[in-house]
Amino acid sequence: MIIQFLFIGLPYAAIAAVVIGTYYRLTRKEYTVSSLSSQFLESTFLKWGSVPWHLGILVIFIGHLVPFLLPDLWADLVKHRPILIALEAVGFVAGVMCVLGLVVLIIRRIFTSTLQLVTKPLDFVVYVLLLSQILLGLVTAYSYRYGSVWAPGTVYAYLYGILRLSPDMTYVQDMPFVIQAHIALAWVILMLIPFTRLIHMFSIPLEYLFRLPQKVVWTNEVRWNRRSERAQYMESRRYFFRGVAGVTGAAGLLSFGVLEKSGHYFQGQTLDDAKEATLLEKRLKRMKLTAEEKSYELERLKNDAIFIADLKELQPATGKYFIDYEMRPALAFRDAKGLPNLLSAKCTHLGCTVGKDVDGQGRIVCPCHVSYFDIGTGVPQAGSPTEIPLEHIAWHLRATDGTIVAHGTPDGTVATTAAYDAAKSETYKVFIIKSKGVTVA
Repeated sequence: MIIQFLFIGLPYAAIAAVVIGTYYRLTRKEYTVSSLSSQFLESTFLKWGSVPWHLGILVIFIGHLVPFLLPDLWADLVKHRPILIALEAVGFVAGVMCVLGLVVLIIRRIFTSTLQLVTKPLDFVVYVLLLSQILLGLVTAYSYRYGSVWAPGTVYAYLYGILRLSPDMTYVQDMPFVIQAHIALAWVILMLIPFTRLIHMFSIPLEYLFRLPQKVVWTNEVRWNRRSERAQYMESRRYFFRGVAGVTGAAGLLSFGVLEKSGHYFQGQTLDDAKEATLLEKRLKRMKLTAEEKSYELERLKNDAIFIADLKELQPATGKYFIDYEMRPALAFRDAKGLPNLLSAKCTHLGCTVGKDVDGQGRIVCPCHVSYFDIGTGVPQAGSPTEIPLEHIAWHLRATDGTIVAHGTPDGTVATTAAYDAAKSETYKVFIIKSKGVTVA
C-alpha cells in the first residue's frame, strides 16, 4: 500500500499542490514570491555557497530535463561511450558542487545573526531535503552507474505514465531502495515549492528588460490609514466579491464532478454486449495469469525438484527461459561438455531480465544498461554498472528411470555420477532443485 502511495498518490498530490499553490502565490501574494536579498544581510560567504549551488543544480536540472523531453536525441548521444562517460562525470561533479554549496549556505544561515532574524524553521527543512536529495543522487550515480542509459527506459517511462494519467509503477517498484527514495523525495520537494523559499525560482524578472522606466514609491501602514474610508471600503468589497466568485466556481466544479459520478452510479452500467465481453476477457486474462503464478508458487513449495526441459532441448547459443524457486526468471543453456548450465536471468544491477541470445564471446546482455555477462561464470564485463555475477541455479540431470546422473550447485560446480552415459544424454531430463543441502557426488 505504501508503494502505491509513494509512486502514484504522492506524485499527483505534489503536482496539484505545486500548480494550485504556485498560481495562488503568483496571483494573490505576488510580493511574497521573491526571496529576501541575502546580499543586504551578509555577502562575505555568499559567493562560496550560492555560486556552486546554482551552477551545480542548473547542470543537474538540464541533465534530467533533456532526456525527458528529447529521448531519441539523448539515446543517440549515450550510445557513444566517451560521451556517456563525459555526461556521467559532469553530472557527478555538479552533484558534488551542489553539496558543497548547500553546506556553506547552511553554515552561513546558522551562524550569521542578521540572517537568523529572517530564517524560518521550514527553511532548514528545505535545506535538509535538498541535501538529502543530492546525496541520494550521488549514491545512485556511484552505485548504479550509467543512469544516463537505463533511466530513460525505466524512471522516465514511469514519469510519462504519470503525466498521461496512466501511472505504471512496475517500472520503479523493484528498483533498489536508494533509487526509490530519490524518486519519492523529489515528489516531496516538488510539493513544498509553493510553501517555501523554493518558489522564488519562478520570479525571474525578465519583464525588467523590456518595461518602461518606473518611479518606485514606498508605501507603509501610515499611508494606508490615510486613504479615504470610501476607497478602503471599495477595495475590501472587491476582495470580498473575488473570494465569493472563487469559492462559487470551485463549488460548482466540485458539484459537477460529484453529480456526474453519482448519476453514473445510480444509472448503472451502460455497456453493450461487445464492450462487456471485452471487459470480461481482460478480467479473465488477469485471473488466469494470477492463477498460473500461484500454481507455480504452489508447485515450488510442494516439490524438491521441478522438471525444466529435456536436455536435448537446450542449446549453447540460445537460452531457454524458466522460473526458478524464488519466482525469478532464469535461463538454461547447454555447455561445451553437453551438460546443463542454469543461470538467473535477473540482472544484478536493477533487476532487469537479461537476454537469452549468446554473442560470439559467450556473453548474454542486459538490454537496460547494455552490460554483458559471461554465461560460464555469470561474471559481468569490466566497467559494467554492477560487479555482482549472475547466480548459478542448482540442478539435477536424471535418466528416464529417475536415476541422477549429474548435478550442478549454486557455486557453479558441475559433476557427473557413475551412472552418466554420454551416449544416452539425449534422453536425460533437467530438473531444478532446492539449493539447500545440495551436494555433488
